[in-house]
Amino acid sequence: MSDVLLFSYGTLRDPAVQKALFGRLVDGEPDAIPDWRQRMIEITDPEVIAKSGTRWHPMVERSDDPADAVEGTVFRLTAADVASADAYEVDYVRREVRLRSGTVAFIYGDPTE
Repeated sequence: MSDVLLFSYGTLRDPAVQKALFGRLVDGEPDAIPDWRQRMIEITDPEVIAKSGTRWHPMVERSDDPADAVEGTVFRLTAADVASADAYEVDYVRREVRLRSGTVAFIYGDPTE
């Protein structure tokens, strides 16, 4: 099965979260999502808070300002890793976006987009 590209701008970059979800640290490459902006949301799921250590998590949404971009990391994950991430990202929806590099990857973003 082929790897899945996943762009993270938040807690999936945290080593403790990676170990809790994937059982290992995951290497990635820096990239960004142009024409998106970031805001903070409050998470209420106790399991997510326990893994991340915080109830405040970043969320991305599309922006009308062409100067906006969200910096982050692209990870190459297995399907099992993505299933674990899907279960963790309870307040988000996974969708594909084109990154600044031209790479197409999944992100977790605002479900109302």
